[in-house]
Amino acid sequence: MNTVSLDPLDRALVHALRIDGRVPFRTAAQVLGVSEHTVARRYRRLRAEGALRVVGVVNGVALGWTSWTVRLRCTPDAAGGVAAALASRPDTSFVYLLSGGTEICCNVVTRSTADRDALLLHKLPRTSRVTSVSAHLLLRATALPNDWAGAAELAAEQVDHLRLAVAAPRVETIALDDADRSMLRILARDGRAGYTELASAAGCSASTVKRRTDALRGAGVVSYEVDIAPAALGFAAEARLWMSVRPSGLLGVGQALAGHPEVSFAALTTGPSNLVAAVNCRDAEDLCRYLTERVGALDAIRTLESAPVIRTLKRAGAAPAAG
Repeated sequence: MNTVSLDPLDRALVHALRIDGRVPFRTAAQVLGVSEHTVARRYRRLRAEGALRVVGVVNGVALGWTSWTVRLRCTPDAAGGVAAALASRPDTSFVYLLSGGTEICCNVVTRSTADRDALLLHKLPRTSRVTSVSAHLLLRATALPNDWAGAAELAAEQVDHLRLAVAAPRVETIALDDADRSMLRILARDGRAGYTELASAAGCSASTVKRRTDALRGAGVVSYEVDIAPAALGFAAEARLWMSVRPSGLLGVGQALAGHPEVSFAALTTGPSNLVAAVNCRDAEDLCRYLTERVGALDAIRTLESAPVIRTLKRAGAAPAAG
């Protein structure tokens, strides 16, 4: 994804899309106080320039899948290729090159024990240029990217209007069929794909597709996230944090991090570092302040490891097309 300069209206549109990635342009225009044509033009320009896209993201937890945070260390000549290979997989997200370019971190979803073992126990460890692999189960998220407060632009009443419009009928459980999977593959690349395109892929009518996508959303199986570089919003210093927290204080620290505007993701995990977080700061000095003053004030944290993001190969959704 490219980084471009966003003006206040662009940032307000990004915030609206973070609340509802499929918000009709007419509704967004009403909330933002501009014309529908202006909203459509702004969105299409930002997407054409590679500044942002909306992607449909499957919540594996709602389907009984498991999520892992994975760290790999590679030989210096291999990290880029290994990271690119991971980014091309449909079961990965948030694939980053870290520090000096020899470390990779990513999130992985496994649908079964066989999938987990194939990737974590066999495929990755047998890649000769991968020197170490650690994988930890994500237990509970306390902060998610679409709720990142650091990118907020809209007033509370504007947010409330959009949240009301996005309300979908709640469905207790749901199972994916082949038509669902066909639609989700398209939505992983373009979360705003039209119902006609989705219907063609699924082999059913547009009205059926709308009902089904509403049901998937209502069941929490799919959500629509904005894929945008934090640098486009003025946050040039990204980092991943791994913390070892006293068990009695783990949930409290996770919830405290969720309240920090610098934090776009935080989750409790298994392993010696039992809390992972993604942070976005204005610059290196801002990151230093955050680590020493905000994180450093949380007494339950025993150890902290941080690594700056030097390249992002994939965030949510399918990997962007090359070029």
